[in-house]
Amino acid sequence: MTEGVAQRIGAYFDFAGRGTSMRTEVVAGATTFLTMAYIVLVNPSILGQAGMPVAAVAAATCFAAAFASILMGVAANTPLALAPGMGLNAYFAFTVVGQMHVPWQVGLGCVMISGLVFLILTLTGVRQLIVSVIPNYLFAAVAGGIGLFIGFIGLKDAGIVVGNPATLVALGDLKSAGPALALLGLLIIGVLSVWNVRGAMLLGIVATTLVGWFSGMVHVTPQPYSLDALTATAFQLDLPGVLKLSGGVIEIVFVFLFVDLFDNIGTLVAVTKRAGLMDKAGRIPGLNRILITDAVATMVGALAGTSTVTSYVESAAGVQAGGRTGLTAIVTGLLFFATMFVAPYAQLVPLAATAPALIIVGGLMLLPLTEVEWEDPMAAIPAFLTVAMIPLTFSIANGLALGITAHAVLTLLRGRARKSDWFLFVLAALFVARFVWMGAA
Repeated sequence: MTEGVAQRIGAYFDFAGRGTSMRTEVVAGATTFLTMAYIVLVNPSILGQAGMPVAAVAAATCFAAAFASILMGVAANTPLALAPGMGLNAYFAFTVVGQMHVPWQVGLGCVMISGLVFLILTLTGVRQLIVSVIPNYLFAAVAGGIGLFIGFIGLKDAGIVVGNPATLVALGDLKSAGPALALLGLLIIGVLSVWNVRGAMLLGIVATTLVGWFSGMVHVTPQPYSLDALTATAFQLDLPGVLKLSGGVIEIVFVFLFVDLFDNIGTLVAVTKRAGLMDKAGRIPGLNRILITDAVATMVGALAGTSTVTSYVESAAGVQAGGRTGLTAIVTGLLFFATMFVAPYAQLVPLAATAPALIIVGGLMLLPLTEVEWEDPMAAIPAFLTVAMIPLTFSIANGLALGITAHAVLTLLRGRARKSDWFLFVLAALFVARFVWMGAA
């Protein structure tokens, strides 16, 4: 790279103003990639349970993460990397496709519409109205509930937790191959994590897979692959099919939209605070550009064949390594793009190897629950309903609906309602109508 080009890059990303350098940004981007590369293996394993072709989903995951991260770096100059979101991929696979029996192609259509709605809400300023009526503790409760949801899915996939007609769930046979391999993977990732090894999740998944292969605990049948496999999911979304869902489409799009919004706000606050990019008034510079990028990324991801794309809190690892500009996100995106050529071999990774990553990620997502004032019933009751009902009903929608409704009812009966809360009560009324309709169905 010539000195002139390096200077132009430095000027574009404002290296001097943010106290960073080309080398630091490249190292930071690679660090972020290593901490979130596990999604290349985990996302296909989850969406594959919805009947989607694993090889194609793996390629789509890399493409969506690459496009979104590069766009974020160029358009918003923020060290924030994006990829298909954990939690929303589980909602897509297990609730939308599994419980609601929506074909995955139609589900991708719902993801596309949610991205378009997110874009419109951001451009029109309605997004600010939505955020203003949701208390911070419910943001934290949703994050914690999704963490339990993801962890529960990991335990189920591993066979550590199994169904039981008497108690609903019970402990599985830990001596059998699947649970034993998953417990080994959990140990490996746990040890690497406490030693602060970069890429602990990815290394743990790979190590567990290799143990499974060479011990004969996992039988693998390699299949030939070319990038043409991406066409199995690319442009397969079914928008006309979305219109046939009648009232169901509103709930699906609502969950995709709100959880994506919650994920973004929480991640943005965490990452920009750590990077020192938030101003004295607590505002995030370029917030609209960041949210517009996220909305566009979700739509592109749906076209490629994956669930909602969102910002990743693992970006904080790159910030910790010194990343302060969008070049960090661009480097992460370029590494995801390079991975696209080998990612479809994720079909060779067993569920028992990816399940430990789900369990660990789920546990780490419980951190926001410390923000809930549990001694205050006004916060504790809606927060608990949200946290408990997401995993127990296998539905983010149910937890979100009960939490917001409880918050609205307690606010009204406690005499704390304000005129500005009108939108909150509209949301609560819609949720009550939803539960009545479900009960009558």
